[in-house]
Parts: sequence; structure tokens; C-alpha cells
Amino acid sequence: MQTQWLDQNTKYDGTQLRSLYAYLSHKVLGDSVVSWVGACDVNFDHMIDGEDLLAGAKICGSEMLHFIFEIFDQPLTVGVFVQRLFASLAKDFLEEKVKIQISRKGDDLYWSGKKLSISIACRSPNSVMIHFAMNVKNAGTPVPTCALEDWGLASEAQSISRELMQRFQQEYASIREATWKVRAAL
Repeated sequence: MQTQWLDQNTKYDGTQLRSLYAYLSHKVLGDSVVSWVGACDVNFDHMIDGEDLLAGAKICGSEMLHFIFEIFDQPLTVGVFVQRLFASLAKDFLEEKVKIQISRKGDDLYWSGKKLSISIACRSPNSVMIHFAMNVKNAGTPVPTCALEDWGLASEAQSISRELMQRFQQEYASIREATWKVRAAL
């Protein structure tokens, strides 16, 4: 599992959720997660969540910490498992760091009834793709939100990203190793 922090402040608009994004845009080849800070504004042409499309939901925010995952040769179900695993890792990390209680509902994180994260998993022709993002600031969101700024962490987005990618990388390696040490059932 390759990881990379991206220094440029790029708006997430949904077009990044495409096969080989990390490789063609950032030269990160293979199973990967890349992360950066930027605004979010997904229009309906690039929205892939059917529930959000039916609801006419807005997906936007002035500043978010974004993660794009790509894992090859896996079904969408694995992508959803990874999506929820990462949400759990983010929840655990923030609870450790700021001593607060965060709740997870599926792939979304909440604090005091306010939404902290957005996420979607999808299938490309050769991989599963995941976008996960946490609010760095509350400005520009269409629903009541919480953000890293609420806990004095807005300036720490890069270090938070690096820590979460490292934790995910370790978990991913551990999962892979667990599949390699099992004998076939007799």
C-alpha cells in the first residue's frame, strides 16, 4: 500500500474518483491512498451516490482533508469494508488525540450530532475507489457540521493525514499477512 501527501491545495470535485488517479496525476502506482487539503464542491454530473442524487443533496465545503484510495482487483464490497475501516481508524485517532466521543454511522463520522466526514466507495473497471474527507473548517457546508477547527486541529491537517495513512498502511499490511498464513481447510 503506497501513501502520499499532496502539497497542492486542490478542490475535490468528484473527477478525482477515477481509475489510476494517483498514478497518472501523482506517479503513485498500485494499491494506494493519497491525501491533501482543499475545498469540496461536487456537481451532479460527477456525483456517484444514488441517494445523494435522488435527494438533490449538495456536497461541498470550504476546506476539507481529502483521501483517495485505489485498491486493484477487488469487488465493491471490499471497497465498502475499507471505507468503514478507515472511518473507524479516523474515529479512534481523533478520540485519542482530543479526548472526545465521536460516533460512526456506516462510513460517516459525527460529533454532537454534527457531521464531520463524507465518503463514497465505487468500482472502476480494474479497482475499487474510495473518497473519504473530513471537514477542516465548517464554512460552506450545506448541513450542520463539525470540523478539525472545533478542536484546534485545523493547522494539523497534514500531520493528521500522515498519521491516518500510516495507521491504514499498517492495518492493510496486517490484513494481507493474515491471508498469507492460513492453510486451506481440510
